[in-house]
Amino acid sequence: MTQKTPVDFWFDPICPWAWMTSRWILEVEKVRDIEIRWHVMSLAVLNENKLDEVPERYREGLQRAWAPVRVVTAARQLHGDEVVGPLYTALGTRFHNRGEGNTREAIAGALADAGLPESLIAYADSEKYDVELRASHKEGIDKVGQDVGTPVIAVPGADGEQIAFFGPVVTPAPKGEEAARLWDGTLLVASIPGFYEIKRTRTQDPVFD
Repeated sequence: MTQKTPVDFWFDPICPWAWMTSRWILEVEKVRDIEIRWHVMSLAVLNENKLDEVPERYREGLQRAWAPVRVVTAARQLHGDEVVGPLYTALGTRFHNRGEGNTREAIAGALADAGLPESLIAYADSEKYDVELRASHKEGIDKVGQDVGTPVIAVPGADGEQIAFFGPVVTPAPKGEEAARLWDGTLLVASIPGFYEIKRTRTQDPVFD
């Protein structure tokens, strides 16, 4: 049997661009033999030492960003790694596709959608698993570096060791063979020693389809 190619994916549920990338990697799973391993990272943690440098509205959003990543982390700790992907899908569908935003009601609804106890909503304001949350965040950032946001993906490089990137940032999420070509290209650039970045200015908002 062919061994599946591992891809580690770090996300913050509130980020619409991470959501786009996550929908792409799920499309890739349909057409390439990959194993997705989901991990949380936190925009609140990433920016906690920069709060004086960001606008007040964004600062308020970062404060609210703690709730969903804390709930996802608690779900992983109490119910296992396998619940993270489905819970992320449930949260992102409500936050982004349905336009409910990062609200307590949306988080509670996502827990129900994912078949998880709604009592997990209590962890939205709890620091109980913040050590685990920060460790997950640090693992992703340590692989990719400090000058990025979410999402972060890590894939095998030429020697089999993981190479991590921010992105790919794309909208709408490619499907079918287009998704596969982007995946093949991601593996290709990961195989080139010294490759770091391709970037252009975004001219389109996320398309939630």
